[in-house]
Amino acid sequence: MKNGETKVQQKTYYPKAAEIQREWMLVDAQGKTLGRLAARIARILLGKHKPTFTPGVEMGDYVVVVNAQNVSVTGTKTRSRLTTKLYRSHSGYPGGLKSISLRDQLATHPDRALREAVWGMLPHNRMGRAVLKRLKIYGGAEHPHSAQKLKALD
Repeated sequence: MKNGETKVQQKTYYPKAAEIQREWMLVDAQGKTLGRLAARIARILLGKHKPTFTPGVEMGDYVVVVNAQNVSVTGTKTRSRLTTKLYRSHSGYPGGLKSISLRDQLATHPDRALREAVWGMLPHNRMGRAVLKRLKIYGGAEHPHSAQKLKALD
């Protein structure tokens, strides 16, 4: 700084809770790739698509996903990926490890495969768990959120 000049302090914009406006987005997963769809959903849930995005502030939108059972998986080993990709859960008891392949997961519980992919792209903390609650996934085309104004994403 030169003599006589004063430094101008810039203030950081921090959105208040009342200023945050949440929208409802409708995503059709028909024929979409699992990972690319999950990345797009995670971006909307975190609010990174908004010009007022601030890290550490929950300002994302609600996301309703329909036709989750028709999501596709790509790659060089697509056929083997459907059988080798395993989702594991443990009950906490000895011998309580359960495994299910991606093919079986998509057939029985298609919402769990997509939810797991989105959760992997969110922060693994208190905020990430709160953000994930705004994700609604349905295997078919019907959903109970017709009362909200749904904005369709391509």
